[in-house]
Amino acid sequence: MKTPRLPAPSVLFDLDGTLIDSEPNYYEAGRRLLARYGVRDFSWENHTRFIGIGTRETLTVLREEYGIEAPVDELLAGKNALYLELAGASTTAFPEMRILVERLHGDGVPMAVASGSSRAAIAATLSVTGLDAYLPVYVSAEEVARGKPEPDVFLEAARRLGVAADSCVVLEDAVPGLRAAHAAGMRCVAVPLPEASADRAAFGKAELLFPGGQEEFTAAALLDWLSTG
Repeated sequence: MKTPRLPAPSVLFDLDGTLIDSEPNYYEAGRRLLARYGVRDFSWENHTRFIGIGTRETLTVLREEYGIEAPVDELLAGKNALYLELAGASTTAFPEMRILVERLHGDGVPMAVASGSSRAAIAATLSVTGLDAYLPVYVSAEEVARGKPEPDVFLEAARRLGVAADSCVVLEDAVPGLRAAHAAGMRCVAVPLPEASADRAAFGKAELLFPGGQEEFTAAALLDWLSTG
């Protein structure tokens, strides 16, 4: 006798590095922005320190580190404009994530995006990848009091979906997001970026871990895990 399949929980997606391959565009936007203020040595390695952290929080740290006098709001507006230009020209969704979203949508599973990106950036990248047809509900860190690793964006996403926080599963690529999910009382599926190898111990706290990141992740494996509880 087959074990009955349990209803899938609600699913909350981080956006950058989880649903879409956006980090190259974020790095390039940051590099161009800092170059305007005389910073010529901002490397990819520097950028990876901030993966999973909100844009405002990132710029606040960089402003202090590089002694930039411009206010954070000016830097934020500049980076958002640069990123939107780059993202509108070229952004791709990870193939297995697209399959997952389409399957969950077809099954009527409540879904939302909860991201540290600006609301405009979320809208633009969902639109250019066509994921906006499946993910109309999204929350930006700029809409809540605190960004990741605090739980605010995930709690707000659950509220907008009208579901209980403890019924949600979060998909994340970065440790701050994993910590935010757990702080919200949610289970977390970790699909780490290759650059996050130094955080393997922290990723081990996820309820489900794909150590190989997007190269290992499959929609079928996650759907099976969700269906069996």
